[in-house]
Amino acid sequence: MGGGAPRLHRWLLLLLLGLCSWTGALRGNENSEALPESMPSAPGTLPHFLQEPDDSYIIKSNPIVLRCRAVPAMQIFFKCNGEWVHQNEHVSHESLDEATGLKVREVSINVTRQQVEDFHGPEDYWCQCVAWSHLGTSKSRKASVRIAYLRKNFEQDPQGKEVPIEGMIVLHCRPPEGVPAAEVEWLKNEEPIDSNLDENIDTRADHNLIIRQARLSDSGNYTCMAANIVAKRRSLSATVVVYVNGGWSSWTEWSSCNTRCGRGWQKRSRTCTNPAPLNGGAFCEGMSVQKVTCTSLCPVDGSWEAWSEWSVCSPECEHLRVRQCAAPAPRNGGKHCEGLGQESENCTEGLCIQDVERGGDIALYSGLAAAVLAVAVLALGVTLYRRSQSNSLLLNSSLQPELTVSRTYSGPICLQDPLDKELMTESSLFNPLADIKVKVQSSFMVSLGEFQGKAPGSFPQGTPRPFGSMQGRSKALFIQSLASISSSSQLRSTALFGHLGGRLVIPNTGVSLLIPHGAIPEESSWEIYLAITQKESSLEPEGPEVLLGPEVSCGPPELAPSSPCALSIPHCAHADPQHWSIHLKRRTQQGKWEEVMSVEEETTSCYCLLDPYACHILLNSFGTYALIGEPLSDCAVRQLKVAVFGCLSCNSLDYNLRVYCVDNTPCAFQEVVSDERLQGGQLLEEPKLLHFKGNTCSLQISVLDVPPFLWRIKPFTACQEVPFSRVWRGSPRPLLGAFSLERFSPATTQLCCTVSVRQLQGHEQLLHVQTSVLEAERENITFFAHEDSAFPAQLGPKAFKIPRSIRQRICATFDSPGAKGKDWQMLAQKNSISRNLSFFAAQSSPSAVILDLWEARHQHDGDLDSLACALEEIGRTHCQLPDVAEPELEEPCSRNGL
Repeated sequence: MGGGAPRLHRWLLLLLLGLCSWTGALRGNENSEALPESMPSAPGTLPHFLQEPDDSYIIKSNPIVLRCRAVPAMQIFFKCNGEWVHQNEHVSHESLDEATGLKVREVSINVTRQQVEDFHGPEDYWCQCVAWSHLGTSKSRKASVRIAYLRKNFEQDPQGKEVPIEGMIVLHCRPPEGVPAAEVEWLKNEEPIDSNLDENIDTRADHNLIIRQARLSDSGNYTCMAANIVAKRRSLSATVVVYVNGGWSSWTEWSSCNTRCGRGWQKRSRTCTNPAPLNGGAFCEGMSVQKVTCTSLCPVDGSWEAWSEWSVCSPECEHLRVRQCAAPAPRNGGKHCEGLGQESENCTEGLCIQDVERGGDIALYSGLAAAVLAVAVLALGVTLYRRSQSNSLLLNSSLQPELTVSRTYSGPICLQDPLDKELMTESSLFNPLADIKVKVQSSFMVSLGEFQGKAPGSFPQGTPRPFGSMQGRSKALFIQSLASISSSSQLRSTALFGHLGGRLVIPNTGVSLLIPHGAIPEESSWEIYLAITQKESSLEPEGPEVLLGPEVSCGPPELAPSSPCALSIPHCAHADPQHWSIHLKRRTQQGKWEEVMSVEEETTSCYCLLDPYACHILLNSFGTYALIGEPLSDCAVRQLKVAVFGCLSCNSLDYNLRVYCVDNTPCAFQEVVSDERLQGGQLLEEPKLLHFKGNTCSLQISVLDVPPFLWRIKPFTACQEVPFSRVWRGSPRPLLGAFSLERFSPATTQLCCTVSVRQLQGHEQLLHVQTSVLEAERENITFFAHEDSAFPAQLGPKAFKIPRSIRQRICATFDSPGAKGKDWQMLAQKNSISRNLSFFAAQSSPSAVILDLWEARHQHDGDLDSLACALEEIGRTHCQLPDVAEPELEEPCSRNGL
């Protein structure tokens, strides 16, 4: 105890000195200088915070209060942003904890908006408490202080939608920027939406409103409500419409035939009520009424045939005669003949005696014997007469003497079809029998008339020759001749051209070559060819590129014309520069393909003018060319021609439908027609144009509206789907769909149905088939209607629409510079040529090349009126052409003053 007192005194002294220095520091620290982090402490515990400052937001200009409470604590001070808060800004309160007997100290400070705004630091404005006890110091958590706000405008307002029933609805909402972040609530028709009460609605996904399966009740006005501690904001209302597309009801039963007798029609109907369209939903597609032809069998009343001859007299002295009710026989509910079908009467005029005397029998038999003798004598006379006639014929005949007996042969030979019938009459089957008369009847039977035969044992006297094998050989020869005709008509034209030029055309293909006047040297003749590659093109497009037309060759390649020739190649692109990038490629001598130019490119080596259905190319050299297209978007359209062909199959009850999709170029369709002719196919409907988009959606082919009681589809698949790549790339096999229809009865000769060809999420075409399955009753549909089909080559002035004298006058007028610049440029502009004018400027006569291009574009219409009007608008021509006798320009001159 004696040593403990001095130590206690020393400890108290140090504590007093520390308190004095700490109090002085607080009093003299007017500039918020740093306070000691710790001070000497006595045995005890560290301060324990009962309340720490919370994160707070300053709303408008109202200051906030931060509070701190600790036990045991001798002192508590706030430190904000690393600096001590002045003692004068603290509000302290001290109390006693009754449970522990320790002192509890509570301190609070006010933080104003100005303090927060004046602070510029890397993080938010913050404050924390520091509490002292005898043992040491403790620090509270840092509480951030931010200025609360909520901006007015939403970053994204919800947008109205129209969705089908059971479709998904997603309404996006991005609330205004704010501190603290705004909470979002959705209103429907001003009523709050509680997603907890409806499992079909979810509002938790990033402030969005999601309705998984739309119902009719989900239609309404939706508003996004954003709120925080500062304010509430309303978004613009979004109107959601849930619509229902119409659906067809089931077909009604077929009505009875509208005619009691003969040919009529029957119909069935359906309504767009399953379901009915609602809220702007689409009406049902297709026909609401179907009609098919029907035939009601007319009742035929029976009628008697003529009576037969009377029978011989019976022992009962009666003879009979009969008649049949078969002229005609009653059918289809007709009445039977009235009256008796058998009659009998006495054949002895009432003198009949049942027990005939024997002498009467002798007389009867004597009469019969006399009749038989008379017939024999007559037969002998006829035989002698015919023998004498035969001997006289042999005297003037080259036949052998032993062939003196004339024979008659007759026998039916069944022909399977009319083609076989024709082959039968023209085959070598009857060549050894030169004197036979052959008659082919409508029942497909061959009847052989009387003839004088050759050596005994020859056909048909000996073993009959098998007709099946001979028919097969004849038919094979016929098919071989058809094949030779098809191969001989190649897609190629050749002609000899001179200095006057001309035009070379491949008929029915849209491919032509214009050789201008003067392109070939004087006193020279060039044999020029124009051909289309019939097999699959050697050009393999890269990446998304596709071949848009045929591969065309003109030549010989070593020839070099002195002025550009105009080559016209058809294409199948819906030429929109926003969706297509089209290039011209040429095949080199090594067989590789190189790009010549883009149709939008400016160059002096070549010129391409793209019309809706053809590309006209001005070439300085011959070769093999092709058009390549690269789609720039999913809206790129490839124009296809859709056609349906039909023919009877080997089974006479089956009828085949074949659906083709080819490029909308004449040459592509010509190949299909040639193949179908060899197969006996018949074009059933005029081909239609289908706009096929590059959106990777496949093609669907369906057969609709097949009369159910007359026809059925085998094997019950009325819909076929073709992959997108096969259609878009232009498959060498253009047959995309084949259907087999079976008729229930041979009496059904008419077929009425609809073939639907549609791209999913794209264009649809309907081909209405109404044809007879019998070849004799079909209506022919014209395949081609080109004016140049019969003229593959035109030489000299006849090949050009503009007369030579007029052409020279135009070139002389427009090639020279005018007051407004190069007048040929105005000529080009009036003819819709406004691009790549540098190509024409490099020519010796720009006007002549422009007119050549005009000739290529107007080879079918020859619209000289439009050219005359273009010249009149320029105002550089005159009508005084006394030396011109061509009638083509007389009317425009007299009308327009040209």
